[in-house]
Amino acid sequence: MTMAKKLLTSFFILAAIATNAQTDTLHGNRLDEVVVTANKYPQKQSTTGKVITVINKDQIEKSSGKTLSQLLNEQAGVTINGALNNAGAVQTIYVRGAASGRTLILLDGIPVNDPSMINNEFDLNLFSLDNIDRIEICKGAQSTLYGSDAIAGVINIITVSQDVAKAVNVKATLSEGTFGTFKGNVQLFGKKDKFTYSVRHARLFTNGFSSAYDSTGNKRFDKDRYDGNVTNAQLLFQASPALSLKSFIMYSKYKADIDAGVFTDEKDYSISNSSFTSGAGFTYKKSIATINGTYQFSQLTRDYLNDSIYKTSTIFEDNRYFGKTQFAELYTSLKVLKPLTLLAGADYRFSSYDNHYYSVSSFGPYSPKPFDASLHQEAVYSSINYSSANSKLNIELGGRINKHSRYGTNNTYTFNPSYAFTNQMRVFASVASGFKAPTLYQLSINENLKAEKSVNYEGGLQFNNEKISSRAVFFNRKINNGIDYNYISFKYFNYVKQVVDGLELETTVRPVKQFTLSANYTWIAAEETTQNRVTNKDTVTYDYSLRRPAHTINASIGWQPSNQLYVSITGKYVSSRKDVGGYQKADVLLKDYFIAGAHADFTLNKYVKFFADSQNIFNTKFFDVRGYNSIPAMFNGGVVLSW
Repeated sequence: MTMAKKLLTSFFILAAIATNAQTDTLHGNRLDEVVVTANKYPQKQSTTGKVITVINKDQIEKSSGKTLSQLLNEQAGVTINGALNNAGAVQTIYVRGAASGRTLILLDGIPVNDPSMINNEFDLNLFSLDNIDRIEICKGAQSTLYGSDAIAGVINIITVSQDVAKAVNVKATLSEGTFGTFKGNVQLFGKKDKFTYSVRHARLFTNGFSSAYDSTGNKRFDKDRYDGNVTNAQLLFQASPALSLKSFIMYSKYKADIDAGVFTDEKDYSISNSSFTSGAGFTYKKSIATINGTYQFSQLTRDYLNDSIYKTSTIFEDNRYFGKTQFAELYTSLKVLKPLTLLAGADYRFSSYDNHYYSVSSFGPYSPKPFDASLHQEAVYSSINYSSANSKLNIELGGRINKHSRYGTNNTYTFNPSYAFTNQMRVFASVASGFKAPTLYQLSINENLKAEKSVNYEGGLQFNNEKISSRAVFFNRKINNGIDYNYISFKYFNYVKQVVDGLELETTVRPVKQFTLSANYTWIAAEETTQNRVTNKDTVTYDYSLRRPAHTINASIGWQPSNQLYVSITGKYVSSRKDVGGYQKADVLLKDYFIAGAHADFTLNKYVKFFADSQNIFNTKFFDVRGYNSIPAMFNGGVVLSW
């Protein structure tokens, strides 16, 4: 590491420590915005004890050179493994040290997932940051309101614009960057009489770099391309002052070149992934009651194709997955008395997938019987929220009963108080349970699996005034009955235990109007009791979690010298962590790293804005996944047209 890098690293770390607190996002969001994810109805953050991070529209626009995964990867408590790898890489979400599939993705408040994936997770590559209006991250167990997979929290990706006034608005973004990267986005949206509408399309293409790392430096690994498109649309009809109707659709598709594995190139191996989601809903609001209903249908396809031009141990492979989900929900919020709000609802979930596989190797062709399976879940839930007359004391108490078509019933609970000592300072706490239902793939191997269960404890302090927004949170999560794979019996079993303690510190400081300093720090200490990865013959307790760092720091300095110009520099430090060393081999150490970036945008007039964005400006060589390349120095610049 050069002296310049050391000095910049030290500056960011000292800045984060000196401010002695925490930030809601990397770019300085206030901690009292109106949110909808905490309790399924609009409320200020100060009236909930839940830990909410809001990434608003302005912050998204100032991240125009990044992907959704890269922006999420900068938030306290969130690690997106793969965000800093080649485009199209697997995006594994680790929130507060929880494993893959333990954080639920919401699209405009509705769960989305891929039932053909081992852990039921949703591919973040299928979202475009340009098509997103706002993001709310609600950390801690949220299964009482949102059901399965919300063990570590939920990430609500909101695409509906909140501030539309004109009948016709058009916005377009065009940019180019290193590795032949092109990003384009066009939006048409507006409000006319009783109708509000939006249509958006985004494309990302890049020649990329080799996904696999050439440890010898002389094997001439080829570049791995990515080509993706995302289109979404919404239509809202205000049928009456009390009743509004909505419909929505999103179609995403990408094709990415991939390699054979760690340190191993493959010149004709690709993945094609697509997602189609559509649905409709209504909101009826009259007097003290609000009723919401939604139905959503999703269809996902994923195809791994290894052609026969470049022969390795596999001559040809075609591996196709088809998944379908249905989700229906009806819930109401009722202002029973002035201090009490009652929420009650029910939802239904259906998932199915089938798999067709064919391959040819040196042993000959292989074509197993196609796999086809489905499951469904029903649930009822309710919560009661108390807010004192002066809004100082707020308490949420809730519960959920879930019935699964394979393993039966389970229940969860939430107790979430907060108290404001002054207008600037409040304390909050939470005790909540969560669960993760076994997936179709896991049940196909062991039909006796039960739900993975967890209990989450957290407490913290928040301070907010004109110049400082700060938050400190300590959390503890215990997972029992964890679902994992046994390499002796070759089955999934409920035997993993995980205990995670953690600390999140966030702060945004505005010493003057034009200057903003933001920083967040995350500490995670994990213990996992699971199968010995070296011998596979006993159970051991590891004092770490794979690919999840114990220490992470994100920092940003933003300066707006005029209404036209905004510039910022960012830094990210990730401590050393372990990754899998191979089958029946000891885990290997991935070194710590620091990377820096910069962003600038210049508003020429109300119609034209130019921007430039750079990542890893020192061209630091680092690895988030053993055997796979992370991003080198990258640059992206373009123009935003609005009228």
